[in-house]
Amino acid sequence: MPAAATYSTVQELLGSEAETLLGHVSKTISKDTLHLPGPDFLDRVWVGSDRTPPALRSLQTLFDNGRLAGTGYLSILPEDQGIEHSAGASFAPNPEYFDPANIVKLAIEGGCNAVASTFGVLGSVARKFAHKIPFIVKINHNELLTYPNKFDQVMFGTVDQARDMGAVAVGATIYFGSDESTRQITEVSEAFAYAHELGLATILWCYLRNPKFKTPEGDMHTAADLTGQANHLGVTIQADIIKQKLPERNGGYKALNIESSYGKTNEKIYTELTSDNPIDLVRYQVANCYMGRCGLINSGGESKGSGDMADAVRTAVINKRGGGTGLISGRKAFQRPMAEGVELLNAIQDVYLTKEVTVA
Repeated sequence: MPAAATYSTVQELLGSEAETLLGHVSKTISKDTLHLPGPDFLDRVWVGSDRTPPALRSLQTLFDNGRLAGTGYLSILPEDQGIEHSAGASFAPNPEYFDPANIVKLAIEGGCNAVASTFGVLGSVARKFAHKIPFIVKINHNELLTYPNKFDQVMFGTVDQARDMGAVAVGATIYFGSDESTRQITEVSEAFAYAHELGLATILWCYLRNPKFKTPEGDMHTAADLTGQANHLGVTIQADIIKQKLPERNGGYKALNIESSYGKTNEKIYTELTSDNPIDLVRYQVANCYMGRCGLINSGGESKGSGDMADAVRTAVINKRGGGTGLISGRKAFQRPMAEGVELLNAIQDVYLTKEVTVA
């Protein structure tokens, strides 16, 4: 495995934001009140929970693989975009990733803790790779072929299938705020309870989805207050790890209450518990994951080309300094040649291996 990058490399990649992000001292929710990642995370945080010993073993397996093994942090390669965004849109930039084996190889070569993908992708190569890298099987999806396009997560298989192919965890998406969210909450809650019975860990893709969330004040799908509440719902149905988009703004509840009455909020969220710094916005997301008892991993986002490396490192710095548990990044890695994808994944991991990048 390559050596971790130096602090100066991280500073260089952050550019003009280096001081804002690396020098920030949070004055919102104190880091001393958080359950932070570390080598003893499961012993310190999870042993007192109701998770079965096999489920705890599966969770520890995720934390014990790849370049971040033994740190308490996670770097996961996801590929469910072939369903969620269409295979053509996802793999045309690099057609070798139409082959599931190359997805898994990228995760292994890239030093990831685990690979997350579909029943089809992981099932097609399970006997070759399930013993070489932890599998996370995504059990529901929104398919993008129905005309006109709709947005509804439906089950594509069963938890038993995931267990039988050697997975250590299952993942699922809920579109909180959507008309279908009540059904999705019920389905995923039942699936997660059964997964824990079978000894699997659980990861929730914890997303907001409602056209009304796009307001004149901005797109509130990435507002810290709304995504924070989505996280709180996610850990309530016993997701062990929450995957959430990096917050880009705040004030979702305020924007949605301009023309109608929506939800409940408190002014202290905006005046005391958060600031305009993205690190503090992530800190609020972590707080809603039971103060970090359930790990928060942020999404890597879409590939935008030459600036992907700097953008990925920026997201990792914000996540780590906010008290998060890691990053799940797919398109930025697999929509380029494999060697470059490995380099990008390693750059993300280097942030978590660089001791000078501390929790704010």
